[in-house]
Amino acid sequence: MKKSLAVVIPCYRVRAQILPLLARIGTEVDYILVVDDACPEDSGRFVRDNCTDSRVTVLMNAENQGVGGAVLQGYKHALQLGVDVVVKLDGDGQMDPRRIKHLVRPILDGQADYTKGNRFFSVDGLRSMPGVRLAGNAILSFFSKIASGYWTVFDSTNGYTAISAATLAMLPLDKISRGYFFESDMLYQLGIVRAFVQDVPMPAVYADEKSSLVISRVIFRFLCKHFTNACKRIGYNYFLRDFSFASVELVAGLCMVLFGTVFGAYHWLISIRTNITASTGTVMLAALPIILGLQLLLSFVAFDIGSTPNKSIHRFLQQVWGRDADRCEEMELAAHDERL
Repeated sequence: MKKSLAVVIPCYRVRAQILPLLARIGTEVDYILVVDDACPEDSGRFVRDNCTDSRVTVLMNAENQGVGGAVLQGYKHALQLGVDVVVKLDGDGQMDPRRIKHLVRPILDGQADYTKGNRFFSVDGLRSMPGVRLAGNAILSFFSKIASGYWTVFDSTNGYTAISAATLAMLPLDKISRGYFFESDMLYQLGIVRAFVQDVPMPAVYADEKSSLVISRVIFRFLCKHFTNACKRIGYNYFLRDFSFASVELVAGLCMVLFGTVFGAYHWLISIRTNITASTGTVMLAALPIILGLQLLLSFVAFDIGSTPNKSIHRFLQQVWGRDADRCEEMELAAHDERL
């Protein structure tokens, strides 16, 4: 049975690129959802007036919701269409539509729930990426690993993604960030439901288009959001959903490092004020908890890396939903027979 595929394209100031992009989308795609995010260039109306592709549906946002808000609207519409896989493709031409088939293949084969492009896989491909963006993406990707728990996934800000509809339906779409933090927040939410995420090597295309995302302007705001998500993920996975020896390691490690740091700083200040060197025992009482605490924290990190989701969940979800749907249909038929 052929799986249906939808592509969501958020549009904001992409009037010059959108029609050539639509023309390059292959026949493997069943639905193309163009979301005009209150574009000042009226990209949505431009597509309606000039695109004859019957697969294209234009969705209009009365107010600008950010790239995440536009994509989420497209996601919701795709779920209503009942498709199997949803691809997110930017409208500025930086992503090659010919790679859609490569992006969705792991999902169609049941090997992954969510796939995303990784521009860092090929060293040669990085030469076309601006240096500031290269460094910024590397930093943000590292902190995204901590926040999401996907330690083997990189290039977290890459917006070329695909997701199974069964997995998408599990996510709290109204809680996902609507701005440029959307892709990173998606990884965090996917980590909470234990979905399997797979990177797909994919070079970016840099032409005359201008990206609205300026890494230098958002990096500190992103880091704060990553820290918040990391705290929520660890609290949920290690203290609410489960409590294991790794949870003990985390608490004990933090307490030891905190005690050693405070104790050592206190006696260091006393030594400065009194000009009396601290005793060996005092130094050890400060150093030993820090050393042991760091060892426990490293052990916790190793456990967290080892628990990265590595199995697809969407086929199981489809099977469960299929049985539930059959059961509901049987109940409806029985109730109908009783009425007759």
